[in-house]
Amino acid sequence: MLKIERPEGDFARNYDSFANGESVYFVWLNRGKESVVLDLARGDDKDLFAALLAKADVFVQNLKPGAIAKLGFPIAELRKKHPRLICCSISGYGESGPYTARKAYDLLVQAESGLASITGGPDAPARVGFSVADIGAGMNAYQAILEALIARNRTGEGATIAVSLFDAMAEWMTVPLLSHEGGHPFKRIGLAHAAIAPYGVFRSRDGADILISIQNDREWRVLARNVLGDEKLADDPRFATNSDRVKNRAATDALIAGAFARADVAPLMALLEKADIAFARVSNCALLSAHPHLRRISVGTPSGPVAMPAPAPVIDQARSYGRVPALGEHTERVRAEFS
Repeated sequence: MLKIERPEGDFARNYDSFANGESVYFVWLNRGKESVVLDLARGDDKDLFAALLAKADVFVQNLKPGAIAKLGFPIAELRKKHPRLICCSISGYGESGPYTARKAYDLLVQAESGLASITGGPDAPARVGFSVADIGAGMNAYQAILEALIARNRTGEGATIAVSLFDAMAEWMTVPLLSHEGGHPFKRIGLAHAAIAPYGVFRSRDGADILISIQNDREWRVLARNVLGDEKLADDPRFATNSDRVKNRAATDALIAGAFARADVAPLMALLEKADIAFARVSNCALLSAHPHLRRISVGTPSGPVAMPAPAPVIDQARSYGRVPALGEHTERVRAEFS
């Protein structure tokens, strides 16, 4: 995979230097790529770019709508010239529509799509803590490209794909949107559930936050008997059904908060696990760094290896992970091959 960079490089290279001297953003998203520096304002670099496109399977670009055409490579013409080429354009609001020309960054799209309105606590909306709009658009592009490659095997024809950050987030907002349009708008309640109780965060004696989820009345009886140590609560009419517990949420939560505050986190989690109660420790990055379930891979970078979380798919085939390229590391080899 060739990554075409400006002479000054992808600006994500310089976001930070926290990954062994490299940008964590760049390291995460660029392993296994080859870096080629081109200045598409220069005729010889344009010629080289055209030669690359002539042999490419897939062309992905995220310049603002219309910019690639101004550089001399309109997508419609590329598709006519190279019928097998799959062209994927990623932008903030897509290639058409009233907001096409707007600048769009991740946080802006989180706000515009309504995602921020359902994230956070009761007092104010909040940003999802990482670039979910960017990542969501990339995942949609990846999926669409794979579909186009499969289709091309049957038809011999490439495809023109457009993916926007806004569309990616709007589609993920389907449940809140349709709930709202059905007369039941979502309410921000932080790490809790508006329709289920107990479903929220409670603190242990030694200061750890534990999120529990009781999905039905049978689980409530197990919690009351085996964790709270009060079997009478199982049949207490204030808590016997989920609707009762939601109606009496403050009293329900107070019972659990009191019990959790009398136990340290390790024995408390052991007790919850033994009772088969759904729970999670509310972790932070320090806890995730040492998490017993975290899988890692080692990726080479120009500044040395970086241990990072492994990709989610676990496949029964040998896999290797390419290194992160230095700026322009492969330019001369590519020039020699395609010039």
